[in-house]
Amino acid sequence: MTTILVTGGAGYIGSHACKVLASAGYTPVTYDNLGTGWRDAVRFGPFEHGDLLDRARLDEVFATWRPSAVMHFAALSLVGDSMKDPATFWRANVGGSLNLLEAAVAAGCRKIVFSSTCATYGDHDGVILDENTPQQPINAYGATKRAIEDMIGNFGQAHGVRSVIFRYFNVAGADPEGEIGEFHQPETHLIPLMLDAIDGKRSALTIFGTDYDTPDGTCIRDYVHVMDLVEAHVLGLKWLEDGKASRVFCLGTGSGFSVREVIAESGRVTNREVPVIEGDRRPGDAVQLVSGSRRATEELGWRPERSTMGAMVADAWRWHQNHGAHFRE
Repeated sequence: MTTILVTGGAGYIGSHACKVLASAGYTPVTYDNLGTGWRDAVRFGPFEHGDLLDRARLDEVFATWRPSAVMHFAALSLVGDSMKDPATFWRANVGGSLNLLEAAVAAGCRKIVFSSTCATYGDHDGVILDENTPQQPINAYGATKRAIEDMIGNFGQAHGVRSVIFRYFNVAGADPEGEIGEFHQPETHLIPLMLDAIDGKRSALTIFGTDYDTPDGTCIRDYVHVMDLVEAHVLGLKWLEDGKASRVFCLGTGSGFSVREVIAESGRVTNREVPVIEGDRRPGDAVQLVSGSRRATEELGWRPERSTMGAMVADAWRWHQNHGAHFRE
């Protein structure tokens, strides 16, 4: 079977990508330092422990498995931390990606699917973001991802590396079978925080800002179901396997959900009350951030069919109840 090296394959999105790759007939080889990922999430292919900053280890893994392509998820991603300690983010994200690209080229592997972010766009309130929106990141995390995009482009020009780059915002849900789900330490994402509050794992969910210029006063964000998202990555891989040129795709639903709408839907799905505290705005939070996906639907044939808030919360809640406690032991 065709082997794909999946960096960050022990993380939330990466582990779901490995599951979908395996079901599509690939052998996903996870490369992860387990800094934010979980060994228990590596269930669908071989595991190689290693850091992207360790070039010798990367060379060893490429020589052992000879992957036909790389799916690159590994990154530090907490925006607030990136502003407090940009050096660590630039070293890990950009330096690690440089090592990865050099190792891949040296091994003759010239196809990469890269998990980027709509944070490369910066603050574009109230517009549908697409591939042509100017990239003006306002935090170090977004800046590192934009730099990696540029680096991949340079490697394409110099070494024939072909790439598919995906930009997206919030990811939610879990695989329908409940084998893997979302858990971070510390947790910063709205839906798992809310499920923790519903389940009594924390006292309440804090809403940061209730006076925004939106129908209910809370921020609006785009959400994509994790299974829809990783299926897009497999479509991107097939795009490269078909010999097509490098391409950037945004992944979103074209509409967003306010914080209060997410809370209301979560209460409905779980049939439980969501304890809430209203707090002040956080610096730098935009009013409304929504991504379009017209290019992905027209060119890749991608359809975000699971990306309703009800489905995302229901799948996340199922995993949270069945497996979430295991990660908190």
